[in-house]
Amino acid sequence: MKAQPGMHEGSPIAHYYRANDPEWHWLEARDAPDVNQFLKATNREHANWFAPLLPLAETLYQSHLARRELAVKSLKTALDHFTFWSDTAAEDDYPCWWRHPNDQPDAHECFLDVRDRAADQPFYDMGDMALSPNEQWLAWTEDTQGDERFTLWLKALPDGKPQQLLSDIGAGVCWAEDETTGGATLLFTRFDDTQRPDSIWRVWISFSAPERFTEPTLVMRENDQEFWLGIGKTRSKAWLFIESGSKDTTEIHALPAAQPDATPMCLHARQPGVEVSIDHRPGAFYRLQNAAGPHFQLDYISDPHHRDTTTHWQPLIAHREDTTLEGVDAFAWGLIVAERSHRDAQVLLRRLVLDKGHTPTLDKHIELPETPCSQLLEDSPHFDAKSVQLREESFTRPPHWYSLDLESGERKLLKQVPVYGQLSPEQLTSRRIWATSVDGEQIPVSVVMRADLADQPLPTLLYGYGAYGEALDPWFSIARLELLERGAAFAVAHVRGGGERGEPWYLNGKMAHKENSFHDFLAARDALVETGISQHQRIVACGASAGGMLVGTCINRAPDAFCAAVLDVPFLDVLRTMQNPDLPLTTAEYSEWGNPEDPEVAKRIRNYSPLDNIRPQRYPALWIEGSWFDTRVSYWEPAKFYARVTQAQQGDSPVLLHTDMSSGHGGASGRFKAWRDTARQDAFILWALGLAPISKTNQQQ
Repeated sequence: MKAQPGMHEGSPIAHYYRANDPEWHWLEARDAPDVNQFLKATNREHANWFAPLLPLAETLYQSHLARRELAVKSLKTALDHFTFWSDTAAEDDYPCWWRHPNDQPDAHECFLDVRDRAADQPFYDMGDMALSPNEQWLAWTEDTQGDERFTLWLKALPDGKPQQLLSDIGAGVCWAEDETTGGATLLFTRFDDTQRPDSIWRVWISFSAPERFTEPTLVMRENDQEFWLGIGKTRSKAWLFIESGSKDTTEIHALPAAQPDATPMCLHARQPGVEVSIDHRPGAFYRLQNAAGPHFQLDYISDPHHRDTTTHWQPLIAHREDTTLEGVDAFAWGLIVAERSHRDAQVLLRRLVLDKGHTPTLDKHIELPETPCSQLLEDSPHFDAKSVQLREESFTRPPHWYSLDLESGERKLLKQVPVYGQLSPEQLTSRRIWATSVDGEQIPVSVVMRADLADQPLPTLLYGYGAYGEALDPWFSIARLELLERGAAFAVAHVRGGGERGEPWYLNGKMAHKENSFHDFLAARDALVETGISQHQRIVACGASAGGMLVGTCINRAPDAFCAAVLDVPFLDVLRTMQNPDLPLTTAEYSEWGNPEDPEVAKRIRNYSPLDNIRPQRYPALWIEGSWFDTRVSYWEPAKFYARVTQAQQGDSPVLLHTDMSSGHGGASGRFKAWRDTARQDAFILWALGLAPISKTNQQQ
């Protein structure tokens, strides 16, 4: 048989090509021997091509280690009886968790050694940890495969024997506040056949004989396949909230935390397209909702036991056109509200001190150290806390943690991430430019580089996501310093579909408006060149998950715009995946991409779905990563994309696929393996940008 384009003799494509299945759908048969053999063959091909870059990858890895503090201790958190923290030794992948009585700091003891839990596992992820109200029992969940199906464990603190209670459950666990000397209630989620958390369960744990726990009791089940359930407890410890949510609609029920067997009270009934977030202070609930406008309004209701919660809410912060309200945290003294400025694409934390009538006696924003930056409210478990902890970072500022005294306004530095090596944060500079998309919309693009190179066009890594309303706010990366020190710039395209400029930014990049995301990403690329920041022939595109779909679509449409692209666990077979409701997450994604049972929706998705738009052309060099146990983006999506692009490739740039056979969507679980994976990817990026010691010409030979 005559070889097809890209099917050079000896390649996995030539060996495994099936003329009766040119779209490579046979790769979806996970248990078929040929599938595993094909992925191993592509991994060997990848390793052979990468061999000359192994010394660079090792240099990047070792340099990365030298830049960071490997022994890491978390901030201490004082609860009612004990103070807790984690400590990761310099040579370890995983931490030990410690505690001491609040008034006896020298009486510290390790109560959970995660190193031991992960020791014999090729993959390990701790999903959640929950302390019983008396802080003497620990419940936690583990995933030892990467498929995000968790096992529930329990132990008495500090040195009780861990006992497995349940398997195949969700990550989150939550204790009720009904604890007696005999036991307490634990709540958790379970999945349906598509790995949708469709039900909340409770189980009574007997402290004297936890292995003989009661049969779990169903609390609530969600039958609508577009919705999933979650459980949480308010900071006031008064209420358990059960949230049933889709991508654009929320329903919330409440249970008295001390009476988990009570009938749930509906605080907000679902209304199509209406999203809510609720928190509690004694005598009142506070609700963010977008029924009053797309940018959300903050309301309150004074009587938490009133069953008619549809008409008694009163506005506290009205809807505004230039600001999106993103979150609310309630304390005894009032609220902290997260607001996002549409103009500046910047989040501000707003503190409201409230009197008994919910009238603000203080209303001010917490000061920012610089803009743009990320300022987050860290975990603050005490409802009556007089101080809060803040985390602040930017593209040029490593994370700093502060304690903010709410009465005096004094800020105290608690911790900062040290950075070692020749390139220090002070030697970096960042800027924000604005790209003009095809419809005239202004797209923010963030850039960081060495300050001494800022006056010349640089090889550039352009990163993009743009889905689910998630914002890529400024973040510091020690690994990124390896690229910056070698003369690269790093840029982020804040395209529509993300949340950087509030709710309108998200809505204008989803469903029927998804095309905006692709136009914005390519406009960001062009703006980097036009402003003299980037060299037009030396730009690498990078995206993960739905960001991989963004990049995959853009290289189909404008392959000459980039010298290479990195697609990490990329969502590429959008139409076929959305047509299969039996796959995990598909039905829950209808409100993000659309339901292709509608012919117009199917046509719209087909027009951008990367696997449906591959054509013979000169593709840039491609580095494609997949994971065998990935339940969010099945391993076959990157595998099919690799196969079909290889066949369509009209140039000589490599198309490479690596499948991690022991991890899931988040990649490697241990930090050292994850850092090695990053170093390998960065070695490819430096090669593609012409900044590696081995030339692209030599590598292609």
